[in-house]
Amino acid sequence: MNRTVLVAVHTGRGAAVESARLVINRLVDAGINVRVLDTEAGDIGCGGVEVVPSDDPGSAKDAEVMIVLGGDGSLLRSAELAKPAGTPLLGVNLGHVGFLAEAEVADLASAVDSVVAGRYDVEERMTIDVLARQNGRVIADTWALNEVTVEKQERMLEVVAEIDGRPLSRWGCDGVICATPTGSTAYAFSAGGPVVWPEVEALLLVPISAHALFARPLVVSPRSTMAVEILPDTPGGVLWCDGRRRFELPSGSRVEVRRGAEPVRLARLHGVEATGAPFTDRLVAKFELPVQGWRGRVRP
Repeated sequence: MNRTVLVAVHTGRGAAVESARLVINRLVDAGINVRVLDTEAGDIGCGGVEVVPSDDPGSAKDAEVMIVLGGDGSLLRSAELAKPAGTPLLGVNLGHVGFLAEAEVADLASAVDSVVAGRYDVEERMTIDVLARQNGRVIADTWALNEVTVEKQERMLEVVAEIDGRPLSRWGCDGVICATPTGSTAYAFSAGGPVVWPEVEALLLVPISAHALFARPLVVSPRSTMAVEILPDTPGGVLWCDGRRRFELPSGSRVEVRRGAEPVRLARLHGVEATGAPFTDRLVAKFELPVQGWRGRVRP
């Protein structure tokens, strides 16, 4: 059976381009068909690869895995191609934190060898679907892996938050974040939200700089629907999805967020080349948490 791997790379970094060439050559040598995106093919400059459109979700169709070289931003961009096709993403971190990445660039060769040998598992990460309306007119219908944010443009927003059809609180604030567990270590974390382990099924609602007595981050059921309404006769805002897709939100807009119908699939490597599991170790490594003095469980 013919195997195909789609390779995406942050071509703005010279080291990333060299890493992409290493990946492609190693895959081709193993007899695997390689696809690259048309917007990146010229910078990569490898022969013997299939060039596919960067704006067509069909580009990831039937690909066994999509290897992404870059930071979390590159992986979020690649998820827009991979999610409709159900293609697993394998991130190789070339950025700073890289919470979504599975391997570091120092272990790139062994990570590719694991893909060639099929030594990886696939896990599903919850997404969120978002629908925004103004006076019944749909102004946004999209999704996110990390978070959806309703943010101010210039002046502070006046909003009412709602959970499962019931009003929760009114806030004057800089914005509101609706996040997944995967996104709990991203913008929601910066805004004071909790870190939620990826396997926990939940949704997060985190106010940003809210002027109210009750403005704590909330963790709600994955079956809940969260909504944020921008009050009429107040300044409008903007809707951001994963910090990539932007929509204007006029006064009176209503944004509804619920669990996504389709997950994003991530490849998880076997062996030491993974930055990997358990999630506690990833937290310690990425945030450089102090664990000196830990002795572990005392064995009888």
